[in-house]
Amino acid sequence: MSAASQLQAAWLRRGGLARALLPLSWLYLALISLRAACFRLRLMRSVRLPVPVVVVGNLVAGGAGKTPTTIALVQLLRERGFAPGIVSRGYGRHSDNIVLLNRDTPVREAGDEPLLLHLRSGVPVAVGADRVAAGQALLRAHPGVNIVVSDDGLQHQRLARDAQVIVFDERGAGNGWLLPAGPLREPVPATVPPRSVVLYNAASPSTALRGHLAARRLTGLVPLAEWSQGRAAKPEAFAELKGRSVLAAAGLARPQRFFEMLRAQGLSITELPLPDHHDFAPLPWPADTSEVIVTEKDAVKLRPDAIGTTRVWVATLDFELSPAFASELMQWLPATDRP
Repeated sequence: MSAASQLQAAWLRRGGLARALLPLSWLYLALISLRAACFRLRLMRSVRLPVPVVVVGNLVAGGAGKTPTTIALVQLLRERGFAPGIVSRGYGRHSDNIVLLNRDTPVREAGDEPLLLHLRSGVPVAVGADRVAAGQALLRAHPGVNIVVSDDGLQHQRLARDAQVIVFDERGAGNGWLLPAGPLREPVPATVPPRSVVLYNAASPSTALRGHLAARRLTGLVPLAEWSQGRAAKPEAFAELKGRSVLAAAGLARPQRFFEMLRAQGLSITELPLPDHHDFAPLPWPADTSEVIVTEKDAVKLRPDAIGTTRVWVATLDFELSPAFASELMQWLPATDRP
C-alpha cells in the first residue's frame, strides 16, 4: 500500500497509526478553533457577493462526491430558473491567480475538477485561491449570472453563503478524529447547521445527521475523442465491452468505488488505481493496451491524439437529487431571485 492508501485506511479505525498522529490533530483543532473565533469576533469578516451563494463541501478529506453533487446542483438551479456560475479553489493548479475557464484552458491552470465542472455543466467557472475575488471576477465577466455555487468551499468562511450542502459518503465521519489522525476537516456537529442541507452519497445515511440520499449511477461510456467534443455517453456501450480485456484506470482518492461500479455493469476489469489528481504524463498503461476506461476527472488530462492505438473510454457519473432535497435547499435562497 502507498502512504496515502495507508493513511486512508487508518482514518477508518482508531489504530496505531491514527493514535500516533493524534497530537497533531489537537494542534489542528486549536488552529481551526482560533480561526472560527476570529470570524465570530469579527476580527476576520465574511464578504457577501451581490448574488446568492450556495456552498458545496464536505467535513471529511478525500472524494465524498462534491464534483457530481455540484454538477447536479447546477442543473437543479437551472431548472428552477437561475443562471448559475461556479467558483472553485482549483486544487493542483500551478498558480493562485484567478482564471476564467473555457474549453481550452489547460488543466495546469484550471485544476482537473473545475475544468470538468465547466465541461459538464456548461456554466461559467472561475478558479482562484480567494473565492471572494474569484466570485467578483466571475460576475464582472458574466453579468447574467444570478447565483454562485462554491465548489469545495465549506471551510472557506471568508465567502458568505446563503445555503450550504454538506456531502458525506459511506465513510461517514470515519474514525471520528480530525486531520491528520482522522479524515475530519472540522468536528461533526450534533445537529445540522443553520441553512445547511446534508446529502449522502451512499446507500444509507452514514452519520446521525438528518439528510437526503443521492441516487448515483454510471450513465454510460463514450470514446475519449467524442467526450472531448461534448457528446453524451451511451449506456449500451457497456454491453460492447462485456467479455473483453479492459483496464480501468482511476486517479481518485478512493478509486475502488469506481471499479465496483464498473463490475456492477457486468465488466471484467483489471484495476489500475492511481494517486488522486494523477497527471497522466506519461500514460500509466502499456502502449499495447487495447481497451481502457477512465473517469471524467481523468479524461480532462488526456488528449485524444496522444493515446496511440489504445481505445480510451470515458465513464460518466450522474447524481439525481430528490424533490425533498430541492425543497429544503430552495427555502434558503432569497425569494426575489426565484423564477
